[in-house]
Amino acid sequence: MATDAILNLLKNVGKKPLLVFFKNSRNIFEKDELGLEIAQIALPATLALAADPIASLIDTAFIGHIGPVELAAVGVSIAVFNQVSRIMIFPLVSVTTSFVAEEDTIGNLNAEAKEDENLEEGFAVNKEMEELIPLVEPSCKTSSISPIYTQRAKTEHERRHIPSASVAMVIGTVLGLIQALFLILAAKPILNYMGVNSDSPMIKPAQQYLTLRSLGAPSLLLSLAMQGIFRGFKDTKTPLYATTVGNLANVVLDPIFMFVFRMGVSGAAIAHVISQYLISLILLWKLIENIDLLPPSFKDLQFDRFLKNGFLLMVRVIAVTFCVTLAASLAARQGSTTMAAFQICLQIWLATSLLADGLAVSAQTILASAFVKKDYEKARTTASRVLQLGFFLGLVPSVTIIFGLPYASRLFTTEVSVLQLIGVTIPFIAVTQPINALAFIFDGINYGASDYAYSTYSMVVVAVISILCLFILSSTHGYFGIWIALSIYMSLRTFTGFLRVGTGTGPWSFLRV
Repeated sequence: MATDAILNLLKNVGKKPLLVFFKNSRNIFEKDELGLEIAQIALPATLALAADPIASLIDTAFIGHIGPVELAAVGVSIAVFNQVSRIMIFPLVSVTTSFVAEEDTIGNLNAEAKEDENLEEGFAVNKEMEELIPLVEPSCKTSSISPIYTQRAKTEHERRHIPSASVAMVIGTVLGLIQALFLILAAKPILNYMGVNSDSPMIKPAQQYLTLRSLGAPSLLLSLAMQGIFRGFKDTKTPLYATTVGNLANVVLDPIFMFVFRMGVSGAAIAHVISQYLISLILLWKLIENIDLLPPSFKDLQFDRFLKNGFLLMVRVIAVTFCVTLAASLAARQGSTTMAAFQICLQIWLATSLLADGLAVSAQTILASAFVKKDYEKARTTASRVLQLGFFLGLVPSVTIIFGLPYASRLFTTEVSVLQLIGVTIPFIAVTQPINALAFIFDGINYGASDYAYSTYSMVVVAVISILCLFILSSTHGYFGIWIALSIYMSLRTFTGFLRVGTGTGPWSFLRV
């Protein structure tokens, strides 16, 4: 009986969805075809994603040497700008990446089918010519199919027609203009809501930074829409090149505007805006070389598909944004010292956690293509590999933060009270790194499977619980309570991802077969 039970268990072990998380775990770092494909997409994407948070860290480091008031003021402004941007950016980029990957895969499949058909016709014509002209020289027999190869070579160099790319750029530009107008006109009321009152010494530098930084919103959203297009083509090297050049320009211009021209926080904002427009120009130049951005007709622009799924993700991002913005607001209400420490720790928390987004991008792109082809085995293997890699890579920043942040924190500020608060935050930042990594990767997995509805509804539930935790714990434990609540928030996000894939529901129902 026991032997039969064990045999039945072994027979059905591959049909249990939960085991997808442990599939081929011994081969996690193997350099096979899938491993190389993940690496080729994830590594450049990781570096590109890390570039902007690193640039923000450098901004923070420069501003920190002006004074704690300016540092806290810019911290609030960056939190507002980033969170409003997230509402626009993530739906746009995520939907663009998946839709472009799907359309590109379908286009490649159609092209391959057409090439096979043309080759068959060519060989048929060639055979007829052989029968009609049996004495022709051998060197001339292949001339009948040469136009096919000529046409194939021609199409390989033609610009691709991807309707989703055109839609993404139009929507990105419009949303960027809306965001800029909203933040410029409502800067002071928003800052007041964030806890920076009109009589606070933070209000003037915060309003200056937020207003000037908002001028770069159209360029930011357009550039990120174009990055989503390149990701859909599995090209993450071009966005890396553009963001590297742009952020290097930001690093060079920061001290020039801030200290040479004595513009202070306004100089930091202007430097950031210039770098954003430089990134957009580089990406647009590269994109025009590969894609026909003018569609044959307006009907090809599937705005309804974009808006439907984009709206779902926008609701999700609003829930995410509200949690992080509320945490920053609660920290700001406790004073400039607390907000300065929170800003530094939040930037480090996000900068290291976003390293996992490179794996999320690779998962989304590969899975979107696999689901179009109905290659469920590749979908299963990809999900397993990226989750396993994400967990282990999340351990690396944990160790680095524990041993390095106590010394690195002095790069951002010399205020003893701020450094003390940073010191007590280190355990929260370090312990949550693997959890954060898995949460971000599950986002990529869900988007790759076009599981936008579940991503939205589950995030709303997580947000409601997390918001309650933020209010309760911040009132009872102050600054510590904010970080405890943020840790709970990320843990719940990870749990909802495990719940979807582990139970084999929705697009993952094939795991139960």
